[in-house]
Amino acid sequence: MSVRVLVADDMALVRAGFIAILDRQEDIEVAGEAENGAAVLEQVDESKPDVVLMDVRMPVMDGIEATRRLQARPDPPRVLMLTTFDLNEYVYEAMRAGASGFLLKDVPRDELSAAIRTIARGDSLLAPAITRRLIEDFVRRPAPGGGRPAAFEELTDRELEVLTLIARGLSNAEIAGELFLSEATVKTHVTRVLQKLGVRDRVQAVIAAYENGLVAPGSGSGIA
Repeated sequence: MSVRVLVADDMALVRAGFIAILDRQEDIEVAGEAENGAAVLEQVDESKPDVVLMDVRMPVMDGIEATRRLQARPDPPRVLMLTTFDLNEYVYEAMRAGASGFLLKDVPRDELSAAIRTIARGDSLLAPAITRRLIEDFVRRPAPGGGRPAAFEELTDRELEVLTLIARGLSNAEIAGELFLSEATVKTHVTRVLQKLGVRDRVQAVIAAYENGLVAPGSGSGIA
């Protein structure tokens, strides 16, 4: 079954480039294209994409607001955000809005297709080169005395370890190697972490970890 993708960018040439790449993939189908966030909201109703490849900066309605509105709908598509390093200030807000991953606009062809497949499977794209650095730049600890939500107290020591490694940008396979566990066991721990924190995916779990002081920006590893 093909992954249906809606390509959203205000530049026609950029859209055409992405569409040309995706059209070469047997398991990916371009469901439509949109030049701004408002058009995305309309197109989603018509084309029912699995993934929206969303530019951050667009006229009429930007990608962040479009993502926020999409995620407020029942059974929304996954959002893979397109960004550039000179737009760092937008990315954290996009994460909070509900984006499941991020790519640079000059991403290699094979990485673009692989990222779409990852997002479509329900996973999140937490590439250390992009997401972790941005989180460390823009996430700040809560005010002193704020305390952590009770959900964090329900996490076991092992689950806290797993969450800390997720926040460092490690994949399930890398976490398995770090903790000397099977990948299936790590996947079970990740699922339990998401359930206990009441978050949708790994991106939201990482935000919660940083916002609530479980890990500190720039700490690299370890529990704060």
